[in-house]
Amino acid sequence: MAEVINMPRLSDTMEEGTVATWLKQVGDKVEEGDILAEIETDKATMEFESFHEGTLLHIGVQEGETTEVDKLLAIIGEEGEDISGLLNGNAQVEESDAIPVGEGTETNISDVDFGTSSVDIPEGVIVVTMPRLSDTMEEGTVASWLKNVGDEVEEGDILAEIETDKATMEFESFNSGTLLHVGLQEGDSAKVDALLAVIGPAGTDVSDVVKNFKVAAPSKDEAPKTEKKVEAPKTPVKKETPVNSNTVDKTSSNERVFVSPLAKKMAEEKGINLSQVNGSGENGRIIKRDIENFTPSAAATSSAPVAKFVATGQEDFDEVANSNMRKAIAKNLAKSKFTAPHYYLNVEFDMDNAIAFRTQYNSIPDTKISFNDMIVKACALALRQHPQVNSQWFDDRMRLNNHVHIGVAVAVTDGLVVPVVRFANEQSLPQIGAAVKDYARRARDKKLTLDEMEGSTFTISNLGMFGIESFTSIINQPNSAILSVGAIVQKPVVKNGQVVAGNTMKLTLACDHRTVDGATGAQFLQTLKGYIENPITMLV
Repeated sequence: MAEVINMPRLSDTMEEGTVATWLKQVGDKVEEGDILAEIETDKATMEFESFHEGTLLHIGVQEGETTEVDKLLAIIGEEGEDISGLLNGNAQVEESDAIPVGEGTETNISDVDFGTSSVDIPEGVIVVTMPRLSDTMEEGTVASWLKNVGDEVEEGDILAEIETDKATMEFESFNSGTLLHVGLQEGDSAKVDALLAVIGPAGTDVSDVVKNFKVAAPSKDEAPKTEKKVEAPKTPVKKETPVNSNTVDKTSSNERVFVSPLAKKMAEEKGINLSQVNGSGENGRIIKRDIENFTPSAAATSSAPVAKFVATGQEDFDEVANSNMRKAIAKNLAKSKFTAPHYYLNVEFDMDNAIAFRTQYNSIPDTKISFNDMIVKACALALRQHPQVNSQWFDDRMRLNNHVHIGVAVAVTDGLVVPVVRFANEQSLPQIGAAVKDYARRARDKKLTLDEMEGSTFTISNLGMFGIESFTSIINQPNSAILSVGAIVQKPVVKNGQVVAGNTMKLTLACDHRTVDGATGAQFLQTLKGYIENPITMLV
């Protein structure tokens, strides 16, 4: 049956959106995951993908038009299906069953299928399901509960911290009542829309509700449900992803210590025993400032960890559950490797002029740029001249981007993230350097926003600082190429017929052959070579 798609909330402050471009037209087939449209928010223009498949039957907002969040955007259904009832007001369409990115659900009891058993539904009960907190999220893990069963919950209170494939985010309630049931324990994972919690009047028996709960798919004969309430984090806050549960036992009294993921990570790094820390957060929860202000006592300093000794010859190993970020990396890179026909172009650049240029540039007071900053700038300028390398592949078309957004790969504890330097060709070297440093720092603290990790048109991966001379990378789709940057190596080189000491750097360009032919990639590298080997030209 037809699915009503509403204007999604694509940022925490977004109140309305403008359709910049429709990538599907009425009558087109839509698969789950296809990009429906590019939507301009208050922060950026973002791609909006479909969570349904079928035929695009109706477009409610034309290109260039603006509408409020949760207003009718489009309708997807079976080809030839009659949707007049949805358009003439016979059915309300204020809420879509396609949950916008960044929003979770509080399901009205009338939306829930309780099987064949007859269940007396208590009045005022709200079923809270696992929210979809990122565009690629398929399941979530409860990192910590901020409320316990029996606690009063006010609208806006933080219920739990949920680990997605990209970050750990605070999930807040948009309803008041008592937390009657918790469907997942800390550390447990579940699919999006699975039972997360139940909120209602104090003392209400919800055992039958919990036992028989499942979210029902509408039958083909009925209109879309309209009673669904949407609960979204107003200001999602990225936090350090916990390796284990965010509760620990006090060593002496076996009491539970509640601690935020970031505070726990800081305590581990500083060697602080959490049982010695007094929490100043809600319900005595240990938070960042408690770790920053902690002064070790004599008791704390004397309780050194006991070293683990393994007998010679004994097999030993540790097993760590795959985080959502690691699962997402595995899925996305496998998809890229086995769908995009990769090929690789290897070059070696003379870096003598680049070294001299950087030395002179950094002699300016309060100025410090890195070789990586120079590479980002050079790539951005070269991409403007070779838009085919700055492109994206779709089944029926190729998009040649006129803007240049450079993704810079940053290694973090759980894997890899790619913050984006937007309009890099228009930024100065110091501006690029400041942006990359800021992104790298916040990436390691898991404080990047989703907007800052989306929208790249080209990616750079630099392992030169680790002494790696040459390597290949997997394309960060939907980009068409990624540049792998190796270390600067001092070696004998031939100049003017003479063997002299020189400095060179190896780079490898991985290209998607569907969009970038070999000659096109080679021409891009020739242009890049001109900027790197004669960096003064980047300032002209």
